[in-house]
Amino acid sequence: MFRKILIANRGEIAVRIIRAARELGITTVAVYSKADKEALHTLLADEAVCIGPAKSTESYLNMNAVLSAAVLTGSEAIHPGFGFLSENSKFATMCEEVGIKFIGPSGAVMDLMGDKINARAQMIKANVPVIPGSDGEVHTSDEALAIAEKIGYPVMLKASAGGGGKGIRKVEKTEDLAAAFESASSEAKAAFGNGAMYMERVIYPARHIEVQILADQHGHVVHLGERDCSLQRNNQKVLEESPSVAIGKTLRCQIGEAAVRATQSVGYENAGTIEFLFDEGKREFYFMEMNTRVQVEHPITEFVTGIDIVKEQIKIAAGQELAFGQEDIHITGHAIECRINAENPAFNFAPSPGKISNLYLPNGGVGLRVDSAVYPGYTIPPYYDSMIAKIIVHGENRFDALMKMQRALYELEIDGVVTNTRFQMDLIANPNVIAGDYDTAFLMEKFLPAYQDKK
Repeated sequence: MFRKILIANRGEIAVRIIRAARELGITTVAVYSKADKEALHTLLADEAVCIGPAKSTESYLNMNAVLSAAVLTGSEAIHPGFGFLSENSKFATMCEEVGIKFIGPSGAVMDLMGDKINARAQMIKANVPVIPGSDGEVHTSDEALAIAEKIGYPVMLKASAGGGGKGIRKVEKTEDLAAAFESASSEAKAAFGNGAMYMERVIYPARHIEVQILADQHGHVVHLGERDCSLQRNNQKVLEESPSVAIGKTLRCQIGEAAVRATQSVGYENAGTIEFLFDEGKREFYFMEMNTRVQVEHPITEFVTGIDIVKEQIKIAAGQELAFGQEDIHITGHAIECRINAENPAFNFAPSPGKISNLYLPNGGVGLRVDSAVYPGYTIPPYYDSMIAKIIVHGENRFDALMKMQRALYELEIDGVVTNTRFQMDLIANPNVIAGDYDTAFLMEKFLPAYQDKK
């Protein structure tokens, strides 16, 4: 096992990793920007190193600064969390070159699965269903038009090297495609340095289903069931639950086995997530992409399986075998996660940084967890994402979990900044959400218009 690891991240995920490492008896090193000098992760870690100014490109995304901090402190491994450098294959390779273990897959595997076109080709080889689409990169709007005519509208344009909702456009008809292509390609070029696109036929509305996998260095791969992430705003997840009410036992087995095949086919190591679109009407699922890192919503899987995914990441990176097989994985009860952000729903969810004057995080009872990195008097900086906390609940069944989440949101108190708490309270109390009757279209096309009309 490692003696010391560096956490190349900030916020609640950095705090989450520090806590897991401490429980494993591992010394931790935090890195921080000048804006995060008083951040919780810098206070909790055994050591903390400033790596640059507030701007993320000069601090958390500065690979040389992060690696220098790791070498300086004698860290044996680096956990990247999610975001920032977590899916940067160059950084993973740089870690390997200087003899520091990257807690995640290799740079080569990351390149393969991070490139959506290569990933698609690999999934076809592994007999994993894929969405009808382009066979390779699409570089011009004329190419896009020809492919769209072949696979049929509506189509989705996606950045080949993208993620996080960047470089994505849905196109309903021919006359809108050229402009959408140029816009998405330009956005992708600015965000990822690569304007190449690929296309898929839109499976819409659908369920966004993702399967959590763990793979060790000894060829063992297991899946930990699925998460339903269909409640999204602008392609960003808002609320997640596990298991999905849309997936029965038979289909859960099928989609899980497909995720394992996908993982094995690329020689993947560590935690990852295979994302699918599920057509409820046809009862068919299609591979969408693989996330080669821990997910924001990993706690709901931890609740229903009893497996600490972050600890498993560290153990796997240290060379340990998984202590369980697929037959040992059992989904028990139901879990839900709500993301609490410093944002104003009344003004198109604009970020709301500032100082937290008062804070009460819900607690008490069995099956309630709050992952956060804020405290009373903490100032949320304007330079990073707006997430304040994740509220996660676990119940004996879905109704129990829903009621527990309603109670937790009711107790939550955050003063000094505007948050989306009321929005989440209204969402969790919506009849469709309570009934589990929703898909990827529901929040944007049905819930949000009605919600805004009331304001």
